[in-house]
Amino acid sequence: MENKLIVSSSPHIKSPESIKSVMSDVLVALFPAVLAAVIFFGIPALITILVCTLSAMLTEAIILRNKNIFGDGSAAVTGLILALTLPPSPPWWLCVIGSVVAITIGKHVFGGIGNNIFNPALVGRGILLISWAGHMTSWLTPVELTATATPLAGSAHPGFFNLFVGAVPGSLGETSALALLLGAAWLFYKGHISWHIPCTFLAAVFVMGSLLDGGFSLATGLFHLLAGGVMLGAFFMATDMVTSPVTPRGQLIFGLGCGVMTMLVRLYGAYPEGVTFAILLMNALVPLIDNLTLPRKYGEVAK
Repeated sequence: MENKLIVSSSPHIKSPESIKSVMSDVLVALFPAVLAAVIFFGIPALITILVCTLSAMLTEAIILRNKNIFGDGSAAVTGLILALTLPPSPPWWLCVIGSVVAITIGKHVFGGIGNNIFNPALVGRGILLISWAGHMTSWLTPVELTATATPLAGSAHPGFFNLFVGAVPGSLGETSALALLLGAAWLFYKGHISWHIPCTFLAAVFVMGSLLDGGFSLATGLFHLLAGGVMLGAFFMATDMVTSPVTPRGQLIFGLGCGVMTMLVRLYGAYPEGVTFAILLMNALVPLIDNLTLPRKYGEVAK
């Protein structure tokens, strides 16, 4: 007789998606940014990306004693995102240290994937920025690869077209808004991210930039959207499933907080860029945000 009723433990509704498939989609989404980085910054960018990604994968394989260094793909994503937050040509050892810190302290200290409180790649970048600020702020002009400053650090306005396509100095993955938007479109299409976090993040940056940076100017607000790591942070780091709120209202609060903190650092802080610290701070508030925004249980009686 055919078994028509099977008793098993939850979950009872399963998705065809797996961690590996989601991470593979994220890697695909990051490919335009990787391609833009290599086009504008050449072989040094490619070396930085490879060293960070391989170091992260090997570190996780050693910790988990897994001979398959790709594993579920999450370490590759962490290493790649870390690489995209770095200058075009940092020392190789800086890439290795950042990746090891991201995987060990940012991820496995908390119990591995799904348990980490903070975005692992940003933990790695934050430690590197605090420890080796000189190396982390060594910028190069695209193509020519000569030392320069980023638009946020006071260099001449490069023009909105250059900011959009990525022909400006900056971290590998933050310069090309076009490449990042192409990757974000893929994540939206696959249903891995929603509009709540990135839209409120970007809206807060635009409004505060327009109103508070030298008087009212929509052009200044647009400049703050395109310059620095706002696009990369809004679409690929703040939307991390593990370290962002689970409720739509919570995601709106989270994205708004990320944008506000980013602009407070940019306008009034010691660093020209605030995306890293803004997202890490809001990561720490996620349990509180979730607790305050969880919907009322069905049948619950108000106190």
